[in-house]
Amino acid sequence: MKFLKKQLLEQKRRWRVRRRVSGTPERPRLSVCFSNKHIYAQCIDDTVGKTLAAACTTSKELKGEKLLPNVAGAKVLGEKFGAKLNAIGVKSVVFDRGARRYHGCVKSFADAVRSTGINF
Repeated sequence: MKFLKKQLLEQKRRWRVRRRVSGTPERPRLSVCFSNKHIYAQCIDDTVGKTLAAACTTSKELKGEKLLPNVAGAKVLGEKFGAKLNAIGVKSVVFDRGARRYHGCVKSFADAVRSTGINF
């Protein structure tokens, strides 16, 4: 029962953030998700429901680096993802942190993406 309550509270936090954050073609939504083993990031245009770019620690180009879902791994993935966004021509995004606080890994990822020249 306690687990279900935690799941419900997490879902409420996620919905609360998504109510305010929506991606457009000019400013797509940058969504980041941290699991216990990996980090997943997507850049999404919500008007058509299309993923513009995606990166994760399980991808082929990052497979040899053995990135963990911690502050150091988030920084490396953020830099790589920011470079990928620059390559496709995205200059500014709306940041979707999901149900997590803007602290630690999430902040490290966001700062790394900002360091590549992406505005949000």
